[in-house]
Amino acid sequence: MNFDWLSNNFIEIFGAITGILYVILEIRQNILLWPIGVITSAVYIWVFFTGKFYADMSLQGYYLVISFMGWYWWLKGAGRRAPSYAKATDGKAGQRAEEEKRTKGLSVTRVKLKTALVLALVFLALFFVMWFVLDRFTDSPVPVGDSFITSLSIVATWMLARKIYEHWFLWIVVNAFSVVLFVIKGLYPTVILYIVYCAMSFAGLIAWKRSLYPKTM
Repeated sequence: MNFDWLSNNFIEIFGAITGILYVILEIRQNILLWPIGVITSAVYIWVFFTGKFYADMSLQGYYLVISFMGWYWWLKGAGRRAPSYAKATDGKAGQRAEEEKRTKGLSVTRVKLKTALVLALVFLALFFVMWFVLDRFTDSPVPVGDSFITSLSIVATWMLARKIYEHWFLWIVVNAFSVVLFVIKGLYPTVILYIVYCAMSFAGLIAWKRSLYPKTM
């Protein structure tokens, strides 16, 4: 084992490990994902700064804020609770009703068309602003790609904080695109992380679909 390589890349490796744990907790809808997210974001502020991925570095600051917001929303529900099935005679529905009685946080829902359109506009606005800034005012080697994954990640993380099912589709795109960018930059532990992310995003699609309720936002 190359201990020099391990010591030189300790922070990046640590961030990769906590990042994988984050996604596992996300798939399981475990609220502990949010404090883990705080730790991971702090680590990756340094990783992306040294790699000159400035938009991604700025994204980690957003992740810190949204992690606290998501923590609160998941814990308190923020007005979105699971619908009642208390009168259901079906065995599975009855079991779901009992589970809902113990549920105080958010339920998994589908995104409404209006919300999707607003999020699409937010993504486009963020993308073009970041592209302009990175291209004109930084030495980023990949301003277009960096802006794309950063803008889409911002939208996906907000959707995660609100437990919107479709956020998994955005993560699949982000993670696949990120693998290419990080290979170019030589951030190999991070490449492994994002390959794992991409595979786990498909697992998240399946797991969260079982938790879907018919009611949307």
